[in-house]
Amino acid sequence: MNLKVISFDEAVEFVKPGSTVMIGGFLGVGTPEGIIDKIVEKGIGNLTIIANDTAFEDRGVGKLVKNKLCKKVIVSHIGTNPETQRQMIAGELEVELVPQGTLAERIRAGGAGLGGILTPTGVGTVVENGKQVIEIEGKKYLLELPLKADIALIKAKKCDYYGNLVYNFTAENFNPLMAMAAEIVIVEVEEIVPVGALAPNEIRTPGVLVDYVVVSQGVK
Repeated sequence: MNLKVISFDEAVEFVKPGSTVMIGGFLGVGTPEGIIDKIVEKGIGNLTIIANDTAFEDRGVGKLVKNKLCKKVIVSHIGTNPETQRQMIAGELEVELVPQGTLAERIRAGGAGLGGILTPTGVGTVVENGKQVIEIEGKKYLLELPLKADIALIKAKKCDYYGNLVYNFTAENFNPLMAMAAEIVIVEVEEIVPVGALAPNEIRTPGVLVDYVVVSQGVK
């Protein structure tokens, strides 16, 4: 058994005040809710969160925002969370909005060791402000820099005792990308199965990327 299974209390000891944390999920689907609940319980704050969105006030990343544990969020949208909008307007929370595809590619670049990506998305808009514009064959692109994190908190359906991960349909979303782009990867899983129980073609994240696993209590 190579897997390092830890408790929720042990998991959040890696999340220090001021940490940069990637959190998987899409409107709370595929988000490690149990770990987030424990961060809220411990009151670990001043966090920079990289996620697809801030979900809802009572779900996912939204719970961290509602409890004012975030100093900055880097996300693709905040439209489903009025509290995020309120804090941004009040100057209580820094919000960096990134087009969704660009966000995914910046995380991928961070995990792949790339110096950045070139994208036409945002050229000629406010997204361009402060960024380097590169012209290739007559077409303009923005240089978008990679995103990395101290910790990635991700959610999987199953893992085996080598740490290989299987996700539940669209709950896969940002999780595999984030597993590549952080110094420490902690996975909340619903079930641990024996080695060989997972079909090779269903494994989306290899165990070599996983540092620690916690087992959820029926959290989907």
